[in-house]
Amino acid sequence: MNEELFLSKVKEHEGIINKILYLYVDTQEDKKDMYQEIVLQAWKSMSRFRGDSKFSTWLYRVGLNTVMTFNRKESRIQQQPLETSFDLEQPSTEVSDRSLKLMQAIKLLNDIDKSIITLHLEDYSHDEIAEMIGITKNNVTVKIHRIKDELKRKLQANG
Repeated sequence: MNEELFLSKVKEHEGIINKILYLYVDTQEDKKDMYQEIVLQAWKSMSRFRGDSKFSTWLYRVGLNTVMTFNRKESRIQQQPLETSFDLEQPSTEVSDRSLKLMQAIKLLNDIDKSIITLHLEDYSHDEIAEMIGITKNNVTVKIHRIKDELKRKLQANG
């Protein structure tokens, strides 16, 4: 794949990268740096993309692996209380307040659960999630059920 086609595919699917960045990276500066790092890692590993899965699926895996590797190296994984404010570019309406609380609760999940529920909320099928995360479809189904229960508890506890 040539550079122009690659960059257009990345641009087409940049929402995937932005979701990963929102959930795993806290500061705007780090988000910009990590976005560039994800694109660089995707470009460097483009030769290994065989087309067995969708480009978006592959890009999600590259992005998630890049962020997790960075977080492990930098020991930056920090859990924050639900009442902490985050840098969101959303109007503060009742709907966005509920979305904000949900996203804050999701940020408190472990990395795998965070990834699974994010993909689920993005309407990926259980088969696609299983492929991206590297677990079975049945395991995805069970985990989604448990994650939803945990999120309900977190949201109810924090009003």
